[in-house]
Amino acid sequence: MFGRFLLGSGYPLRGLSLLKQPGIRRFVIIPLTINTLLFAGGLYAFFGNLLAMTNWVNSFLPSWLHWLQWLLAPLLILTVLTTLFFTFSMMTNLLAAPFNSLLAEQVEYHLTGRYPSGTPFTTQSLLVKTIPLLGNELNKILYSLLWMIPFLLLFILPVVHLAAPFLWLLYSAWMLAVQYLDLPMGNHEWSGRRVRQALRQQRALSLGFGGMVLLLNTIPLINFLAMPACVVGATLLWVEQLAAKEGDPV
Repeated sequence: MFGRFLLGSGYPLRGLSLLKQPGIRRFVIIPLTINTLLFAGGLYAFFGNLLAMTNWVNSFLPSWLHWLQWLLAPLLILTVLTTLFFTFSMMTNLLAAPFNSLLAEQVEYHLTGRYPSGTPFTTQSLLVKTIPLLGNELNKILYSLLWMIPFLLLFILPVVHLAAPFLWLLYSAWMLAVQYLDLPMGNHEWSGRRVRQALRQQRALSLGFGGMVLLLNTIPLINFLAMPACVVGATLLWVEQLAAKEGDPV
């Protein structure tokens, strides 16, 4: 199981290494631009309010537990940071959905010599797919929000709130795996429900992938490349690990 987790975590890193490949590079420009602009704004907002967040966290601790602030404050700030990047990831994927789908298609062609639909996207076909793609992204956001509420409630439950940051990291890793792996699988006309069912059967692999996506999104400078790299990595994972197991030829 741990081996599958490590295997999944390697795919976003492999995606980084493929960004400069001929035939892929030009499809990275628009997702990279969108990701850079939004994440730069997110980083500015986070670091501009870091002191206020630290004071807010400490205000929840009773005086007799102030000795715990050295542990809880960093954990909760890490949770805020991952929440910020998770939220911005959903926003960037929504705005860049058509371009990410196109990037996933080109990566699959680069790997297999075949397009998911048999023929490459044209400008007209991409425009036709834009509304369904945006609708699919909104469905993923709704799915994420529905599960976000019970996980956030864990932070206010006595005793349980100590484990809440770690559970939140697992939740974020799962959602990011769904978010990115849906792109190459969606190019093969997979529904969101079918994608999630397939990923549950490969839970360790999926969490490894999502965990590395989350980590890349928190590393300065690397996070600007994270979205296109993770689209490429998700397509690699789909081609090498999931397509044959799910009976979907590539």
